Parts: sequence; C-alpha cells; structure tokens
Amino acid sequence: MSESAAAPNSWADLLADGRLPRFALICLGVWLGAADSLVTATIMPSVGAELGGYGYFSWATAGFMIGAIVAGASAGRLSEIFGLKPAIAFAGLVYAAGCVMSAAGPNIGVFLAGRVLQGVGGGWISGFSMVAIALLFPERHLAKVFAAVSGVWGIATVLGPLVGGLFAQAHEWRMVFWLFAAQAAAFSLAAVWLLRGDTKAQGGQGVPWTQLGVLTLGVAAIAVADITRGALAAGGLVLAGLVLLGVVLKIDARAAVRLLPHRAADLKTIVGSGYAAMFALTAASMGLSVYGPAILQTLRGMSPLWAGYVIAAEALGWTVCALLVADTSDVWDGRWVRFGSVCVVASLVLLTWAMRDGSLASVIAGSTLLGAGFGFFWSFMSRRVMAALSGEDRAIGSSAITAVRQTGAAAGAAIAGATANLVGFGGGLTVDTAQAAALWVFATAIPLALAGTWAAFRLTGSAVKA
Repeated sequence: MSESAAAPNSWADLLADGRLPRFALICLGVWLGAADSLVTATIMPSVGAELGGYGYFSWATAGFMIGAIVAGASAGRLSEIFGLKPAIAFAGLVYAAGCVMSAAGPNIGVFLAGRVLQGVGGGWISGFSMVAIALLFPERHLAKVFAAVSGVWGIATVLGPLVGGLFAQAHEWRMVFWLFAAQAAAFSLAAVWLLRGDTKAQGGQGVPWTQLGVLTLGVAAIAVADITRGALAAGGLVLAGLVLLGVVLKIDARAAVRLLPHRAADLKTIVGSGYAAMFALTAASMGLSVYGPAILQTLRGMSPLWAGYVIAAEALGWTVCALLVADTSDVWDGRWVRFGSVCVVASLVLLTWAMRDGSLASVIAGSTLLGAGFGFFWSFMSRRVMAALSGEDRAIGSSAITAVRQTGAAAGAAIAGATANLVGFGGGLTVDTAQAAALWVFATAIPLALAGTWAAFRLTGSAVKA
C-alpha cells in the first residue's frame, strides 16, 4: 500500500500526484508578498537619504497597499476570464516591472510609482495564489496548505529585516529591488512551466468596474487616513472609507457581474460571518506591528532590530500554532476557530497593560499569544469559507480572502494611527506620548477583536447557513 493511500491527509499525500510543483509555486508567491513589506520598511531610511523623499515615507507603503487591495479583489474575476496560468505569469511580470522601476528610479516620484505597480502585481500574486489553493488542492489538504503559507510568513518575518538591513548597511538598497525583480521573473517562468494545462474556474466573463472603482476610493481614503497627522481628519477619512466599503457591498449585491460571492455581507451565512471575522480580527491586530517597535524603542531603549524581533514573536506564534493544529480532525476545527479568536482578545488585554507597565517577558508573551490566536483559527476559518463557496463563486470568493485581510489591515493601521495621534504621538515621539499610545492603541483595538470573535462564533454556530 502506498504512503498516500495509508495516510490520505498526510503531508506526503499533500505533495503527491503532481501537487508538489504547485505547492512550491504558491509558497514562492507568498514569499514575494511577505518579504517585500518587511525588507522595504528596513531600507526606507536609505531610500530617503539618496532620493530626498523623507516626507514621502508613508506613501511607499500606502501606494503599495492601494494597488495590492484593489488587485487582490479583482484576482478572482481575472482568473476566470484569462485562466489561472496566464494570470499568475502576468502578475509576476507586473510585480517585476514595479521592482525595476523602484530599483532604477532616479527620483522619489518614479520610486513611488514603482511601489504602486509592485502593489498591483503583489496583490494579484496573493489573490491568484488563493484561487490556486482553492482550485488545485483537495479540501482535506487546505489546513496544511494554509499552515505552510503561515510558515513562509514566519520565515519572511525573520529574514526580511535581516536582508534589508544587510543591503542598507552596504549602501546597496537598490539591489533589494533587483533581487526581487529576479525572483518575480522566475516566479512567472515557473508558473508557465509548472501549471500544466489552463485551469479556469466557473463564473462570469465580465469585470465589476463599478465595485472596483468605489473600492479604490474607499481604500484610498483609508490609506490617506493612515498618513494623516490630524486625529479628527484621520478618523473622518477612516469613517468615509468604511462607508464606501459598505457601498461596495450594496452595489455588489445587486450587480450582474459580482466582485464578491453571493450574500458576502450577510452575517447569517458562513461566507459573510467568515469575512467579517477576518476583517475585524486583522484590524484589531495592527496596532502591535505599526506602533510596537517605536514604543519599545522609546520606553525600553531597544534597538530597531531587537524591537522588530520582539514584535516578530507574533509571526512565530502564528507559524508554530498553525503547524501544530494542521492535522486536527474536522470535529475540532470549529473549536480552534473559537479558541483562537478568544486568544486574540486576551492578547490585546495583556498588551494594553504590558506595553506600558509590564515586563519585556509579558510583552513577548502578548505578541506571541496574538500570533498564536491567528495560527489556531486562520486555516480553519479560511477552509470553512472556501468549502461554503459554490462553483461559480469559487474563484472570486477565494481571492476575496486576501482582499478582506489586506483591507482589514489597512483599516486597523489607520484606526491605530488616528488613536495614536489623538493622544499626541503625531506631535513628537516622547516618553509621555509613547506611554499614552502604549495604552490607548491597544485598548481601542479590543472592541474590534470582540466584534471579530462574535463573528467567529457565528461562523462556527449551528444557526449559520452555507
């Protein structure tokens, strides 16, 4: 008897029957998206010194984010129209072109344009990767695939700042983008070679231009809020952005060509409650990654590198716990979803105290617990959403997972920014403002986490509909 026959849900079976090349391709795509943001954040001081763009630091992230979210949201429909193989190959080329622009940019304007193009390519790569997971892997393997994806994120969290730091110290920040351009080109070639045939999902042949246009405006408002100093202005932009996202849901529910699956906004359904939980819990987690390093450097005198690695305990917790529960039976997956969401709430309660008044060990514990919560629930939550999608919604519903997560991250970062600015953080980084931010950035995230936990419990309840 073969190993796969003996263990139909084993890691060996996951990589059998021609799935290994597809699995490797998806991991490379995840690496490109995960490492990009971490490396870029590390080298931005060097970019500013050479190109004179210190005043545009935030736009390097905001431009990438706008491109990534809108591209990720459109990935499902584009994979239906063009097929998965050409779509993935083209996405890699777009990302590579953006890297070349950033690497060769003679001024900050060209550099930022390259970052937007990288965001578009990266968003498509992430979205198409989710479609590939849904279409190319049996449902029994989804938890393991998502656990492996979490592992790639964990590796990127460790290596990203290190790689960026080494290039920055050598005054060769442009080489970072040339390196990623080469990887993206290899990714495109690998897609053509490894994706045999031309996989297409069921679905319509149109592009939901109206929804994508309104989505762009909403995401842009949230992105601008994240780099706006005034707390009231930032809060207003966040609110406007969230309203526009709600408008997208309203338009999409009546549209002939949809951007999202049927009843994606209905919390009585698996898809609706799943998306809501992903959005809210991701938003709640963003305060740690955005403001944690600055708070630790100010209040505890840590170096940027070591402060970054304290925050990276979140990624470590996510990776380890995702791998630990990957072999869980279907009976337990709902329990892990609930337990993980409760862990997120508990971690924010702990960090609300620990970041300002607790020991370094308690901060690391809070960071690790936050990641562990996501590690416990993310694979199973994603699998439940994918399993509930009809054939015609398979592609758009799978790619929407990436867009929902990225939009939640953008909204959470903007809300954390508005909160920090409201307590004086935007006026200057001092011990007093860092202490205030250490309290309120995490305290205001707790209601978001509670809302996400409520949605997670609905997702796993008996009253929810497919």
